Amino acid sequence: MSGSARKVVLVVEDEPLLRMMAVDLVEDAGFDAVEAADADQAVRILETRTDIRIVFTDIDMPGSMNGMKLAAAIRDRWPPIEIILTSGHFDRQDVELPPRSVFFPKPYDRQTVTDQLHRIAALR
Repeated sequence: MSGSARKVVLVVEDEPLLRMMAVDLVEDAGFDAVEAADADQAVRILETRTDIRIVFTDIDMPGSMNGMKLAAAIRDRWPPIEIILTSGHFDRQDVELPPRSVFFPKPYDRQTVTDQLHRIAALR
């Protein structure tokens, strides 16, 4: 794939080691990864980049908004972007997912997330 053909995934995770692991997963799946340490940084990135197609975000983050609020903001401001949420503190029944988003509990299975990234990318 040429660089312009690769889909871009924004990885939002406040824990540096977990963010690095998520970036590795995204890149191993054949996507380009952009990193954000919190939701505020993610919004600033989304405001300047038009090539992001998927956001892979943790729910539990410090700052002015958590991953759920970030997902709601994305759905409101950037409707075409697909959303994957993850958490080590919440279960699926505890979160109200925005439309067209998916949830994986931590620790998530790399292959399951990779498969989901490919399913989402095929829709775009």
